[in-house]
Amino acid sequence: MRELHISKRDIRTTEFVDVSQAPLAPGAARLKLELFALTSNNVTYAAMGEGMLGYWDFFPAPEGWGKVPVWGFATVVESNAPDIAAGARYYGYYPLAETLDVIPRKTATGFIDTAPHRAAKAALYNVYTDVTVDPAYDATHEAEQTLFRPLYGTGWWAADFIKQGAAKTVVLSSASSKTALATAHQLRKLGDVELIGLTSPGNEAYVRESGLYHHVVLYNDAASLKVEAPATYVDFLGRAELNASVHSTLGRTLTRSIIIGVTDWASERAGATLPGPKPEFFFVPTYAAERLKADPALMPAMGRDLRAFYSASHTFVEVKRIQGADAIQAAWAKLAAGDVPPRDGLVLSF
Repeated sequence: MRELHISKRDIRTTEFVDVSQAPLAPGAARLKLELFALTSNNVTYAAMGEGMLGYWDFFPAPEGWGKVPVWGFATVVESNAPDIAAGARYYGYYPLAETLDVIPRKTATGFIDTAPHRAAKAALYNVYTDVTVDPAYDATHEAEQTLFRPLYGTGWWAADFIKQGAAKTVVLSSASSKTALATAHQLRKLGDVELIGLTSPGNEAYVRESGLYHHVVLYNDAASLKVEAPATYVDFLGRAELNASVHSTLGRTLTRSIIIGVTDWASERAGATLPGPKPEFFFVPTYAAERLKADPALMPAMGRDLRAFYSASHTFVEVKRIQGADAIQAAWAKLAAGDVPPRDGLVLSF
């Protein structure tokens, strides 16, 4: 069984490893990963693999190495679990590996992996959904689902979070990233907010052509930002120098600063205390759980918007199919180096 190991010291360093599989344990099931996506979201998982979020902990690897999580579809190839049948297909959270062994507990829509090392993690990541009963599943848009189900969900809930703060202006860094696009798309739908996208010269044309932002500003021109108060800054990039510039430039007009991703994982993220509001990390599982307690109708609303976005995403992203271990490894190298054009949606299989 092949799996991609990523160096925790430098996520550009990888190796494919053949791992011998032990006999399947009693009560366990083995799933074969068939289709998954790689986006800057996965780079964030790797960059935040250790520490508070501990993304490396989901799928343990040898010392010094990690298995990056991916979202996709897998089929049960062997089962010792009475409620999980061979041949069943599930959407969920997998390691970048050919197979995953789980200890499933049956639910109405699939199962939860009860492996002890995952017990302390956010429940969202341990849920696997049977495609035959999944309201968000669309057989004609599987590639789009691997790309956008987690990213759109983050963007949708982030937009809800932002609207709770009654911002008049929202400034988004890494405006070409798929999660930023999803956030901007939903904020546009909610209306009554000016969106400013920060981006690099190489992605400027793409961000403008997306039509999602009212204004597009290059990173080097962040000091020229002029906004209507109250303003919210949403950081998907993780570049300390840019964050300092935005905070200083916006001054008292900036009332909230939100961290969602680190697409520029290699840049310096630590630095002096920023002027203005203290940046707050947005963690979807915690926020969504609290909002749903107050308003359960938000979940079906998000699901409807998600299904509609599968076809709408073609305006912004073109699916690029990639197959085979060598091609997967090369795709990760390009992604980690920031060399994947924003219009490319990498959808992969072994």
